[in-house]
Amino acid sequence: MKNNIIDVVEEVLKQNEKYVSEDGKLLKVNVYSDVMTMNEDLIKLLLSNSKIREKFFVKVSDNYIFDKQAFAWFIDSKEFLPDSYTRYTNKIGLTNNGKFISQSDDVVLDFPYKDCVLEGGQSKEDQKRDEIFYNEIIADNEITRMLSPKVFTNIKKYTENGIEENIEKFTNEDNLIIKGNNLIAISSLLEKYEGKIKLIIIDPPYNTNTDSFKYNDRFNHSTWLVFMKNRLEIAKRLLSEDGSIYVQIDNKEAHYLKVLMDDIFGRNNFRSEIIWDTSIPYVAGNKWLSNNWIYSYSSIFYYAKNKEKVFFNKLTFDVKQKSGTTSHKPYKDVWCDIENFAGYLGAKDIKINFNSRKPEKLLERIIKASSNENDIVLDFFAGSGTTLAVAHKMNRKYIGIEQMDNQTEIITNRLVEVINGEDKGISKSVNWSGGGSFIYCELKENAMELIKKISNADNNNIDALKDKIYSDERIISYISQTELNSGNDEFKKLSLNEKKEALIQIVDKNKLYINYSDIDDCNYKISNIEKNFTKSFYRGEE
Repeated sequence: MKNNIIDVVEEVLKQNEKYVSEDGKLLKVNVYSDVMTMNEDLIKLLLSNSKIREKFFVKVSDNYIFDKQAFAWFIDSKEFLPDSYTRYTNKIGLTNNGKFISQSDDVVLDFPYKDCVLEGGQSKEDQKRDEIFYNEIIADNEITRMLSPKVFTNIKKYTENGIEENIEKFTNEDNLIIKGNNLIAISSLLEKYEGKIKLIIIDPPYNTNTDSFKYNDRFNHSTWLVFMKNRLEIAKRLLSEDGSIYVQIDNKEAHYLKVLMDDIFGRNNFRSEIIWDTSIPYVAGNKWLSNNWIYSYSSIFYYAKNKEKVFFNKLTFDVKQKSGTTSHKPYKDVWCDIENFAGYLGAKDIKINFNSRKPEKLLERIIKASSNENDIVLDFFAGSGTTLAVAHKMNRKYIGIEQMDNQTEIITNRLVEVINGEDKGISKSVNWSGGGSFIYCELKENAMELIKKISNADNNNIDALKDKIYSDERIISYISQTELNSGNDEFKKLSLNEKKEALIQIVDKNKLYINYSDIDDCNYKISNIEKNFTKSFYRGEE
């Protein structure tokens, strides 16, 4: 961790005695003041170091332009001089260019850590973990490594004839299910699919007390927004120019999400808010709430990558007139109520589907409207696999990503039923009789060997093993020297078993996915099958 950007900036700034106190500490207030006034001596000092120049200056012709805002946020962060706090700690507000909405007509979302990356690595429902915010400026190299393409393992192909093992090739005709952290997985997809996905449909965690996707930090507004921002920014890059994204959400975060998506996709690319009506009593089992109205719908926000080029099938639906006749209405951005979505489903079926899975008719409408056969549909919160099942029956190519252990088995079992010709959902209306295939794979981890070493450690080598783990940037992301030293002091107070448990938690929870760039490194013991499939995926070998 030597010579990281924090150490470099602190060392350079201390060259000017104006920024150093009598006891040798950096006077952050003086630095911040000179940043705001664009002090010439400060700019010259920063320009004198190549690493700082690369991080906080943009070269235009023969001139360097100082990114004042980025540097101001950097020195104001809690990582730079850790005894300070960020100016927006535990706040969330609506601002524009640093001014609150009372001073501006335009509204954007402003929240702490919005310049950070949140991995969100939970893989079990009962798993508790403290999430780490990776600052995009301070931890740039660590983030790049974390989000670079990964090696695949445990590769299987599911067909109507059974399961095929030892799959060594991926073709453009294959459907794909990936188990692993969804931020890292969609980042890996960029290598092959950037600008090629026609349709993205996601149903992310709603940030409610009933979500199974729970976090130790309470997953509050700002944390949830960072979590979504990171994933939506990559989703935009994956979409084709004529592509669309649909995001389902309830009323707790809907309005924040709308402003966030306006910022990422552009307000002019907002196409529609689809209301999924759940007001029918037997659908949600709603009862009158104490001193409140019933909340009886979810929103689905529909955005285009580019509204001037967006693909949209103008469908029609039947409307029964009072006379008993039926007319056909144009199906543009107009969406029917729940009964039209549910189609042929009876009351009992609706109740079952709304309490567990979204009705397939709902997904059918969306997929029909925003894709054609053989287009690629992506769902990186795959859940129970409804989107993938419907896409399969509708002859779309699909990619599903799920990081929760219990859900991946549900998804594969459900898709096997589809391949075998199940008659549920939209099967009858689309004349589904079975067929097709999909490949299942996982992001390859490298944790087990380390876990074994930790388990077998004794008092003579546990501290050395801890130092080795902490210095490996694939295991431990960014951590300041002060925080590391503080951690060392606390670590020494633990018993041997407590030390082992602490280190195993670190290794196990952060997964240690192996980068594609390391595929030929013999230390990772990557099999030829894993190598061949992974290379085939990224290189497009047929």
